[in-house]
Amino acid sequence: MLSCDICGETVTSEPDMKAHLLIVHMENEVICPFCKLSGVNYDEMCFHIETAHFEQNELGRNFERINKIQYGTSDNRKDNTQQCRMEVNSSIHSACASNPKVSAQSLLKDGTLKHKAFYSENLTESRKFLKSKEKQCDLSKIKGSVYDTMYSPPECPFCGKIEDCIQDMETHVKIKHANLLDTPVKDCDQPLYDCPMCGLIFTNYRILQEHVELHLEESSFRQGMDRVQCSRDLELAHHLQQEEDRKRRSEESRQEREEFQKLQRQYGLDHSGGYKQQLLRSMEREVNSGRMHPSEFHRRKADMMESLAIGIDDGKTKTSGIIEALYRYYQNAATDVRRVWLSTAVDHFHSSFGDKGWGCGYRNFQMLLSSLLQNDAYDDCLKGMSVPCIPKIQSMIEDAWREGFDPQGASQLNNRLQGTKAWIGACEIYTLLTSLRVKCHIVDFHKSTGPLGTHPRLFEWMLNYYSSEREGGPKVVCTSKPPVYLQHQGHSRTVVGIEERKNRTLCLLIFDPGYPSREMQKLLKQDMEASNLKQLRKFVGNLKHKQYQIVAVEGVLTAEEKIARRQASQVFTAEKIP
Repeated sequence: MLSCDICGETVTSEPDMKAHLLIVHMENEVICPFCKLSGVNYDEMCFHIETAHFEQNELGRNFERINKIQYGTSDNRKDNTQQCRMEVNSSIHSACASNPKVSAQSLLKDGTLKHKAFYSENLTESRKFLKSKEKQCDLSKIKGSVYDTMYSPPECPFCGKIEDCIQDMETHVKIKHANLLDTPVKDCDQPLYDCPMCGLIFTNYRILQEHVELHLEESSFRQGMDRVQCSRDLELAHHLQQEEDRKRRSEESRQEREEFQKLQRQYGLDHSGGYKQQLLRSMEREVNSGRMHPSEFHRRKADMMESLAIGIDDGKTKTSGIIEALYRYYQNAATDVRRVWLSTAVDHFHSSFGDKGWGCGYRNFQMLLSSLLQNDAYDDCLKGMSVPCIPKIQSMIEDAWREGFDPQGASQLNNRLQGTKAWIGACEIYTLLTSLRVKCHIVDFHKSTGPLGTHPRLFEWMLNYYSSEREGGPKVVCTSKPPVYLQHQGHSRTVVGIEERKNRTLCLLIFDPGYPSREMQKLLKQDMEASNLKQLRKFVGNLKHKQYQIVAVEGVLTAEEKIARRQASQVFTAEKIP
């Protein structure tokens, strides 16, 4: 059996093959199934296919050659191989003969499929043969040996150059025609250019430049997007910061309002009423709780209205005769006391339902004024006066403001005290006494002068104020000096004397408006004990507030001195003890 190399058809004899070639192939136009070359005879076409398109059919030829080497004595294997090759060639050449316009690529695909079928059938046996014959030999070398024994010297498909072997032809194509291949070859002489951004290799510098420009445009676009995103982030951050600042300012404003309202309530400026309203509400609570009979409520209310009408204190919180009782006690007892100095007679006034929590300054003024009213030296300026009630004291301070005294203090209290529970301090006491032509001055102990925040200089000042002679004289001295108004943060009291103990320590004697009458009246007993003086005695270690102010009375002012002090009060500064 003979097989046609062009179409794969089999015939029984050589004459039949010649007739087949003459009829089928020689008389018809011969067209290359790979590149559509035409206009040549059969022999030229065979030479063209074997030289120009050797790689397209190398798969089938390789395995045919391998099978010949491995199974040369097997007729059955040879027949099978020949039959497969004939089927592939027959499909290709018959297609070319029947339809010269058929695409070479489609024919190549059909042929390749059949070759793959054959290849998969013989793959296992081929691998066993290659491993047993030559394990270290490369498959490309086997191909070269096969091609060298079967074909004539190859010709370059690009320039037509003929080489001695396929390896030389491959080297020639890769070196001389590398730009026509899919990927450049590193070993060629043509310069290669690496992209500095992605590492891609180029043989043309202009193409590389365009490629890099694309990278740069992409980077610029990303940077632009990043800037847009950054701008949006900054805008969002700015918005969030503004919102946080707004909330913080709102919270601070709210806290300030609450603190201000708290201070207003603390200092009686919350428009909740004054002495009269508080006294009535307090007595009503007492009645509701059963601690006060309704008849007692009405009686006290009537007394209050009468006191407010005449402007004089009703005396229900007053305790008199304490200085005289102290004199007797120190004369007969107090063996641990070396000397003691007492102020002139002074009455004790304590807070009531109407001024509890805010009236200490007013009550201390009543104590100071009660002493001045019992001192003949002040009859000229205080003639005909009585101890006023708290609303009357508020009215007297407002009158002093209207005269021009202490305009700064007046503005701080909105030029109004009546009907409020506003606190008063050393400045208001000074203003009121000066308006009454009582000569006085303020001394400021603005910082501690001893260990642990104590004020020993304050005690020394009090000793110098009350005692003219330190040595000699009686144990108990009733001086002609009025009591001293003592102010510190949140409270005020009245100093009525000072003790010098045998160990040379000093102790102030203080009236506190916070002590009720029933406690103060214990000092009036004939058999008064030393424990009763505990509420009066204050040692250096008991006064540890940060700052103290005192108002000390010195005498009487003339009309001209009063005017001068009124003018000076507009720029008034307290005397400070260093």
